[in-house]
Amino acid sequence: MPKHIEKNNDSFKRLFSIITAAAMIMLFAGAFSIVWYSCYSDEIMLPFYRRGNWVIIAIYVVLMLLFSNVFGGLKTGYLRRTDTFYSQSLSMFCVNTVAYFQISLIERHFSQLVPMLLLTLIDIAILPVWIIVTNKLYFSLFPPRKLVIIYGERAAAELVKKMSRRVDKYMICESVSADHSLKDMQTAIDKYEGVILCDMPGQLRNDILKYCFEKKIRVYVAPKISDIIIRGAEDIRLFDTPLLLCRNSGLTLEQRFVKRLFDLLFSIIVGIIFLPISIIIALLIKLEDGGSVLYKQKRLTLDDRIFYVYKFRSMIPNAELHGAQLATDNDNRITKVGRILRKFRLDEIPQILNILKGDMSVVGPRPERPELAHKYEKYIPEFDFRLRVKAGLTGYAQVTGLYDTSPYDKLKMDMMYIEQYSLLLDLRIIMMTIKTMIFPGESNEETKRHEQQEADNKLKHNDTDK
Repeated sequence: MPKHIEKNNDSFKRLFSIITAAAMIMLFAGAFSIVWYSCYSDEIMLPFYRRGNWVIIAIYVVLMLLFSNVFGGLKTGYLRRTDTFYSQSLSMFCVNTVAYFQISLIERHFSQLVPMLLLTLIDIAILPVWIIVTNKLYFSLFPPRKLVIIYGERAAAELVKKMSRRVDKYMICESVSADHSLKDMQTAIDKYEGVILCDMPGQLRNDILKYCFEKKIRVYVAPKISDIIIRGAEDIRLFDTPLLLCRNSGLTLEQRFVKRLFDLLFSIIVGIIFLPISIIIALLIKLEDGGSVLYKQKRLTLDDRIFYVYKFRSMIPNAELHGAQLATDNDNRITKVGRILRKFRLDEIPQILNILKGDMSVVGPRPERPELAHKYEKYIPEFDFRLRVKAGLTGYAQVTGLYDTSPYDKLKMDMMYIEQYSLLLDLRIIMMTIKTMIFPGESNEETKRHEQQEADNKLKHNDTDK
C-alpha cells in the first residue's frame, strides 16, 4: 500500500473513531435528556430555565466522556466487542450513579430512582447495537494491517501468538531473523504496512528505525528495560545540545508525599466502608474451623525490604506446614469460606492495614515472595528494579496483563508504571481494577495457577537487555 494512502487511512481511522464516539455520546445524552425533562426537571424546588437544563445535560456528557476514557470504551476497533461492552457498561453505570446523586443534591432529597434505572437499561440496550454496527463498519473500512516481524536471538513465536489473538487488527505475514543482512530486512519491510521489532541488537534496531522513519513506515517495538527508563526521562534545555535526564531514583519527594497522602485517605475511607463486611468475614472464618482469622506471609516492598502482608485466611490452619505450595482449582486445603473470599478477592481486604502502616501503596507492583523473587533474579537481573516504589494492592501489570504474561513482561509493565507515575495514572488503574473484579477473565485460582506454571516454564526464555 502506498505510504500516502496509509497515512490517509490513519487519519480516517481517527476521524471514524471520533464520529462513532460522538454518535454514542449523543444517543446516551439524548436518552438522559428525555429522562431529565420528563421525570426530574419539574420536580426541583426552583425549576431551571433553558440554559440550566442545558448545563445539566452538558455535565452528563462530560461525565460520560471522562468515564468512557478511563475504561477505554470509546476506542472503536481497539478492544474486542465483549471488552468494549464491559468497559462502556461500567462507564454508564458510574455516570448514571453520579448523575442520580447530582440530581438528588439539586432536589435536596433522594430523587426517584426508577427513572435512572430505566435509563441504565435503555443504555445497555443501545450499547450492543452501537458496538455491532460500528465494529462492522470499522473492520470493513479498515482491514487488518499486514506486518513483518524481525526478531533477534529469541524466536518471536510468543509475541506472534499474542498478536494473533487480534487477527481483526494485525496480520503477521512474514518473519525475518536478525541474522539476515540489513538489505534483506529492508526489502521485506518495503512489502508490508508495518514492521515489528523484537529482541535484537541495539545498533541494528537503530538502523531499522531510521530507515522506517525515512520511509514513513509504521514500527511496533517490543521495548527493553533501558527503553522504558528513557521514556521516563526529562528534557534538559540548558544547552544547545539536547540532553535527557534519567534520575533513576524512583518517585520524587513531591510524588511520594502526594502518593502517601492519597494512600492514607483511600485506606481510611475504604477501611470504614468495608468494616462491616470484614467483621462478618472474620466471624465466618472463626466459626468454620476455629482457626486464626488473618494469615500473614513474607513479601518484598520498597528497597528490598521484607514485610508481612495480611490476608483473610482462606486455607486450613498450617496449610503450608510442609512448605510453600501453590493452590489449585480443587485444592482441599481451601476452606468453604475461603473459596468464596478468593472468588471475589475479599481475602485481600486486610492489606488496607499494610497501606496504613506504610508497607504498601494502593497502586504499585504486586508484592512478591522473597524466594520467588530471588528465583526470577537468576534469569532476570533487573527484576528488583520494580522495588523502586512500594508494593501495591493493585498494579499496572494486574490490569493490563494476562494469566500467561511472563515475569519479564510484568517487570516491564511495572517499570512503565514507575517511570510514568502520576496521581491520574493511579486513579485510572484503580478504576480498571474495579472493571477486572466485576468482569474477570477467569477464576482467581485458575489465574494464579496459570501464572505460576507459565512463570516457571518461561523463566529461562526471558529476554534481558543486551
